[in-house]
Amino acid sequence: MQRSICVYCGSRDGADPVFVEQAESLGAMIAEEGWRLVYGAGDVGLMGRIARAAQAAGADTFGVIPQHLLDREVGKRDLTRFVVTETMHERKKVMVMNADAIVVMPGGPGSLDEFFEVLTWRQLGLHDKPIVLLDAGGYWAPLRALLMHVVEQGFAEQSLLDMVQTGGSAAEVTDILRRALS
Repeated sequence: MQRSICVYCGSRDGADPVFVEQAESLGAMIAEEGWRLVYGAGDVGLMGRIARAAQAAGADTFGVIPQHLLDREVGKRDLTRFVVTETMHERKKVMVMNADAIVVMPGGPGSLDEFFEVLTWRQLGLHDKPIVLLDAGGYWAPLRALLMHVVEQGFAEQSLLDMVQTGGSAAEVTDILRRALS
């Protein structure tokens, strides 16, 4: 059975070249593992880079984009499967429903929104899919500190921290996923 990896990431490249490097590496590694890439269907920023790398390496690609972002995120229509939704909420639901695991790469408010939604859903028992932060260049260190602060201040159980794994590179994330999905 083919596994599907949902990747949340920025629609920009970001300031550190390591973000681009790791997006392209992860795309290639998803293909090498025989997994399918599920992502936001954009052809800009890290989204476009991971998709092009996955395609170049032979991966199936499943993109989901809301109608209102087709132009802004330059909908990548040459994917194995290209789905246009009416809303952002529908986009996120379709992406998670079609994935076996979630990887969060560097990104902006959209990536944070997606991360917190799948983390909340996991905390509430709505899914038990692995959630992995690709901490390229230490990008997610402040987020990890915030999660620890939330637990320390009594707003979540310690188990919240166990719901999120972290890898510093595409290779580390791939190893985490390999173990989690076996």
